[in-house]
Amino acid sequence: MGELKFKVEVIGDIALVKPPHGAVPDLHQAKEFAVGLLGKGGVRSVWLASGPVTGPYKARSGLIYLAGEARAHTLYREYGCTFKVDLEKDFVTPRLSYEHMRVARMVKSNERVINMFAGVGIFSIIIAKYSNASIVHSIDINPDAYEKMVENIKLNRVEDRVVPYLGDAAEVIESRLKGSADRVLMPLPDLALPYFKYAIDALQDAGYVHIYLHVHAAKGEDPERVAASELVKNIGRSDISVVIDRSRVVRMVGPRFYQVVLDVEVKKS
Repeated sequence: MGELKFKVEVIGDIALVKPPHGAVPDLHQAKEFAVGLLGKGGVRSVWLASGPVTGPYKARSGLIYLAGEARAHTLYREYGCTFKVDLEKDFVTPRLSYEHMRVARMVKSNERVINMFAGVGIFSIIIAKYSNASIVHSIDINPDAYEKMVENIKLNRVEDRVVPYLGDAAEVIESRLKGSADRVLMPLPDLALPYFKYAIDALQDAGYVHIYLHVHAAKGEDPERVAASELVKNIGRSDISVVIDRSRVVRMVGPRFYQVVLDVEVKKS
């Protein structure tokens, strides 16, 4: 078997090692590679991420301990904020760092924000720290992520503006937050299209929805156009007008497979 070129993602003091797409990693080779990472950039623990992010709790599957300290919990830092996270139970990636600040800078003074899939609270807390939002409603269905979110809200001293909710975003919005937002975040591609109607319900009369989608784009196709077409096909409502204000490719998640964000301006009739 030839030498695999592993990808490395560092979260706090933990390194996640990923084999090339479609490759089956050799554990002995992965452990040798992992040992070489220890101490570099403060890395104290190394894990193999051999499976995809799956399930309603958005957790990484197939995490295998490789080297260093045998723990998956760490402190992750972005933009002066600190987040407790357990990589076996919660999803965090530095590859969304640019998006966290990009969206925060778009939030206008006194806006009411709903984050439908908040995880450990990174988007929500950075918005609270770097904008003048009046309130950020922060929802997640994963009990461990919710617990970490509550801790992170206190850790970053934003209890006055970030309100955590444990539950399914659709149920929380329909029962408690209908018509209460000016801006809605949907950073979970697996549920973005089926839950878009709840994002619309969350808006008062008009506002913005940031919807993150996974799309396949054939050679020569524009992933942003593919994502826009998918959204338009799945709106399914005649009582709203939708304008895609801007879009961007956030990252590649596989061969010709992209994560795209659409910043959508919505008006209710």
